Amino acid sequence: MLPITYSQDHRPTPTQVADLYRSAGLVRPVDDLARLSQMLERASLLVTAWQGEQLVGLARTLTDFCYCAYLSDLAVRGEHQRQGIGRRLLALTKEAVGEQSMLLLLSVPAAMTYYPAAGMTAVDNGFLLKRTT
Repeated sequence: MLPITYSQDHRPTPTQVADLYRSAGLVRPVDDLARLSQMLERASLLVTAWQGEQLVGLARTLTDFCYCAYLSDLAVRGEHQRQGIGRRLLALTKEAVGEQSMLLLLSVPAAMTYYPAAGMTAVDNGFLLKRTT
């Protein structure tokens, strides 16, 4: 079995990301590759996990690298979950955005117990304007 490697430079294609999101169970616009392409291009930071040429994990972040960072997506392929890949992606993301930046994310209900176990603190002081499409 090939080792897992991590990168900030190896850019996945929208098709690879759509496949990853499906496998991970994330609800994203996986049938709209143009929108996925924009999501990838406009992200401030992409940290990826690869097994050979297969994308097995992704952390997609919007950040200013000095005060705040929004971790929009943390996805690990279903068959690669519970191997520490998500925790490593979180650690590499935090390292990249720097100690001065807080890291915030919105969780899907199924992952609400994962993030505290990964060292994150729940917050109750947030607000949301939902997307319309």
